[in-house]
Amino acid sequence: MKDTSSEADQLLSAYNYVLPEERIAQNPVTPRDAARLLVVENQTEQSHRVFQDLVDILNPGDLLVLNNTEVIPARLFGQKTTGTEVEILLLEEHRLNQWLALVKPGRRLKPGNRIVFKPAIATDITLSATIESSDPETRGRVLHFEASNGKSLLEVINHFGQVPLPPYIHDSESAPNQYQTVYAERPGAVAAPTAGLHFTPELLERLEQKGIKRAFITLHVGVGTFRPVEVEDITQHQMHGEWIEVPEETVQLIRETKANGGRVIAVGTTVVRSLEGAAAASGQLEPFCGKTNLFIYPGYRWNVVEGMITNFHLPKSSLMMLVSALIGRERLLALYQEAIEHQYRFYSFGDAMLILPEATLQH
Repeated sequence: MKDTSSEADQLLSAYNYVLPEERIAQNPVTPRDAARLLVVENQTEQSHRVFQDLVDILNPGDLLVLNNTEVIPARLFGQKTTGTEVEILLLEEHRLNQWLALVKPGRRLKPGNRIVFKPAIATDITLSATIESSDPETRGRVLHFEASNGKSLLEVINHFGQVPLPPYIHDSESAPNQYQTVYAERPGAVAAPTAGLHFTPELLERLEQKGIKRAFITLHVGVGTFRPVEVEDITQHQMHGEWIEVPEETVQLIRETKANGGRVIAVGTTVVRSLEGAAAASGQLEPFCGKTNLFIYPGYRWNVVEGMITNFHLPKSSLMMLVSALIGRERLLALYQEAIEHQYRFYSFGDAMLILPEATLQH
């Protein structure tokens, strides 16, 4: 796609918009696929549908690429050996039982301190951690975890942790499984890939019956996805590296889809980052397992993704910049304003957009 970006597209302040507080969804809709869907059909037209209409909108031969990460109960509560109450929010796994985490109270948690965690549900397992080092980039800590039964943190975390909802969700009656996609199978994320929350098993089956294929990648959503952009010149922003896996089977399905004239639709910004990050690693899409720190903003030259499903994102976020790279910043801001006027629900438990290839910036 040609570079149609402007100087304004490089300014953080250009990605701001005003969202009424009541438009921030506190609970998901039921059923999941009853969420509203703003369908962006081309550079000038859009329509208002519901998510279950996806089966009527997509064509046989199209491919949906989804993120199969599973949200873990990443918020833990415990005490230092001195008795100080401690809260831990896991961010990402560095290696077995070693995790980067945000900690409270940060000023009182130093390398060498030991924390004993409180079970969230009854168990005879004990869990503790030792702070190994500080992390200047995130202002977090690197911790080494030990469970009394010798198992890994991920094997025992359901006994100790709580699912951490984003801070803008403060009055929710949702169950933990509602902040999880129905196809989640690889534990490791500390936030949900929210564009996928709208799928139900029934909708996936109907899509498959119509000949709309699906493939999977894995990106464990963490600090890289929600870290704020803090510089006015967004080209100076450094993305935190995130671990991704794009398997051979997914690469083959994408190649077949493109060869047969189908459309490759990414479900969520994490899928976009994974596919484009894998392509950036070798110059073309190949199977990939490793880290990507790819930052996508207007002016980016697309390699794999042609369209996407995405929720409505926070002002000035790197996620808004990614979507702007696909359809243009001014177009995106106009669509957000229309969504606000039509009472759409925003953010993690909110409604969705479908951006079709015809709506993306021209080649």
